[in-house]
Formats: sequence, structure tokens, C-alpha cells
Amino acid sequence: MNAIPEELKYTQTHEWVRVEGNEVIIGITHHAQELLGDMVYVELPETGSCFSIEEDCAVVESVKAASDIYAPLDGEIIAVNDNLADSPELINQSPYEEGWLIRMKITATEQLDNLLDANTYQDVIASEDSK
Repeated sequence: MNAIPEELKYTQTHEWVRVEGNEVIIGITHHAQELLGDMVYVELPETGSCFSIEEDCAVVESVKAASDIYAPLDGEIIAVNDNLADSPELINQSPYEEGWLIRMKITATEQLDNLLDANTYQDVIASEDSK
């Protein structure tokens, strides 16, 4: 079992969120990339695009499946990880650092309160694993 970083926030759909003021960096968790397998392609949104919470904002494709990535918060995309175009495997190798997906300026900071902490996210994983 890989450690779940305590300083991050999480969603039920396995995205992680690193809060930096009114901006966030978003990626998929170690658990999610492990379930998906080796990444082969990533489709990221355009900088300047705006998304609402739980809206599809990106797609990751692995040898097993394609999976939508959902916006964990309302906001505008201010940067994307261009390194993933040539090296999607960074998501597998370093999901919480080099494998980040998007940077977003959030418009509703109160939505941060609805994200999961590391312990609650661990419970989500445990309940899925027991099914």
C-alpha cells in the first residue's frame, strides 16, 4: 500500500488536489493509476477553459481503459502539464509530483470544504477494495 499524502485533498473519483492559495494543482491518485495500469495517452484541457465541479475536464488512457478526470472544484485552467504529452508514464511513476495534470484558479473556495482528507480517502479505497 502506497502512502496517501496527508497534505492533499481528495475526491471520491480518485483525483487529488494540492491547495496553493486560490489555486490548486490536480492529478490522479496512486490508487487510481494503479487500477488503470500503464498510461499511454493524456488529453488535457486548453488553458483558459472553465469547468464546474464534477464536470469532465481531462482524459487519461492506459493499456486497460480510458478514464475521465473530473474537476474537483469550479475554476479556470491556468496551466497544464505539457510533459505528459510525450511522457504519460509520469502519472504512473510520480502521481503526486511529476505526474500532475492541471493547475486551476478556483472560483468557489468554499468547495474545498467538501473534499476528502487523507483518512477519509483511505476509507473510500478500503470500501471499494472490500466489494
